[in-house]
Amino acid sequence: MSKVTIKVMDNGGFRVTGDVDLVDAEGNLYPAKPAFSLCRCGQSQKMPYCDASHKGNFESCVRVEAQE
Repeated sequence: MSKVTIKVMDNGGFRVTGDVDLVDAEGNLYPAKPAFSLCRCGQSQKMPYCDASHKGNFESCVRVEAQE
């Protein structure tokens, strides 16, 4: 079983890789995929997946804060 990784993409979605189940609020499973991107801008027409609707309309470059 591969470890799940969620990468915060610059100006884009959350890239999810690894063996993970994506479940809606009622507990229904989305079809399994080995990798997918989740929308974080709210503009996607394929929610919860990213469809790149954010291009040019969303800016966010999140970084881990330095540890002292």
